Amino acid sequence: QALNTILPKFKEKVQTIYIDPPFNLDRSDQFLYRTNYKDANWATLLENRIRIAKDWLNQKASIFVRCDYNGNWIVRCLMDEIFGKENFRNEIGVNRTKKIFTGVKGYNVATDSLFFYTKQDIFKFEAQYKQREQEQKWINMHSPGERKPPERIILGKLFYPPKGRHWTFVQETIDKMIEEGRVRINEDVEYIDLLGNKVKGMPQYLTSERELLDSNWTDIPGYSQTQGFSTENSEILLKRVIESTSNEGNIVMDFFLGSGTTTAVAHKLGRKWIGVEMGEHFYTV
Repeated sequence: QALNTILPKFKEKVQTIYIDPPFNLDRSDQFLYRTNYKDANWATLLENRIRIAKDWLNQKASIFVRCDYNGNWIVRCLMDEIFGKENFRNEIGVNRTKKIFTGVKGYNVATDSLFFYTKQDIFKFEAQYKQREQEQKWINMHSPGERKPPERIILGKLFYPPKGRHWTFVQETIDKMIEEGRVRINEDVEYIDLLGNKVKGMPQYLTSERELLDSNWTDIPGYSQTQGFSTENSEILLKRVIESTSNEGNIVMDFFLGSGTTTAVAHKLGRKWIGVEMGEHFYTV
């Protein structure tokens, strides 16, 4: 009802949608909302809402849908049909609440799935970085395969890479890394370059304090417990979603709002937001 009622005002104006709908579990007694849907009913519940939600999104927009192992096979099929297989971007692994079950016939489940789709092939995306877990270290600045042009000027000297290799970075990146103090020539290393010359001194680079974020988000909590809400999404998870796919002033939406994390984080990051919730926790949480 909410999606249909205010759609005319916001059609194609939303930049990012994040939803964590009720999972289709076999019981509901652990939660403040219903979760014991049959697969077909659950699929219909999602399909009806996601199809309308697509009309809310602008042409460079994104949508994220969180689910667990009970429903990931349903969500993937639904999203492929509504948004198109070609607009699937990632299945992101996020931590679930750790519960140790004894007597299980297999491994305890550690992660949920977060499906990332876009409205079309051209979309807003800003790569995100995380603090490197391992210590920084010096690495030889060459990678497999030959590339042209092969040579680079490194710390004022012309270098050719070893035969069958290429320098890992383009000249512009190397120059920037030199300014940051992250490039050196290790005089203790000798190699034969692709011209057949014996070279004393190997160009090396120092790994960054930050590393590029990939689809493994298990380095952060998937849920939080600040409000006593059993499936309260963590703020840092929403921060990654929102900062990677929207700018300040854009509209962020969540129509399974739950404890309100999506709109809270959107507000803190200077975004506009729309939240929809029909449970009692809309008032109590």
